[in-house]
Amino acid sequence: MPPVHLHPTELALLACLAALACVCVAASRSDAPRGVALPFVFDTRATCAPPCKHAGLCIRNNTCFCSRGYEGETCQYASCYPKCKNGGQCLRPGKCRCPPGFGGKYCHKVTCESGCWNGGECIAVNGVAKCICPSSWAGSKCQEAICPQGCRNGGSCVAPGICSCPEGWLGGACHTAVCSRPCLNGGKCISPETCRCRAPYSGPRCEEKKKTH
Repeated sequence: MPPVHLHPTELALLACLAALACVCVAASRSDAPRGVALPFVFDTRATCAPPCKHAGLCIRNNTCFCSRGYEGETCQYASCYPKCKNGGQCLRPGKCRCPPGFGGKYCHKVTCESGCWNGGECIAVNGVAKCICPSSWAGSKCQEAICPQGCRNGGSCVAPGICSCPEGWLGGACHTAVCSRPCLNGGKCISPETCRCRAPYSGPRCEEKKKTH
């Protein structure tokens, strides 16, 4: 049988394929790329339509052998190993584009915008990154303190269980009115600088006794 003479380009291609044939991919890996089983028959006259992309080789008619990092019938898809997580998209081999709330090389890290305050933990809930707050805090960033007793009369909760009260009010819930001059004769301070008097007393401080006839 006469010797077959190949073009130098074909010889280089065959050498490349021979080297690739030595590569073994563990079948047990769930992320292993799809490809043509090795060894394989290489047809130098094969044509692929559409053509193989990303430096893929046409080894038989309409059969592409993909270069590392690409897969698909025409090697049109980039592949990332490990695969992009949490809905990330593989842009090119080893490069994921992550959705909002996720980061890291493979979108495996959960990130909450501006972070989580006051001991909150950033986790993924139904594919969305959010802060899980300790029992004494609330809000998207765990920035809002919780006062179980409530803050009355215009007070605001500034720390767990602690109210900041407006002028004229005191107490854990801003429920105690302040009268700078105490109410007399059993009177009670019911709002800032306002006394409620017991009969028969009246006046701003309950200092006046009504006359009886």
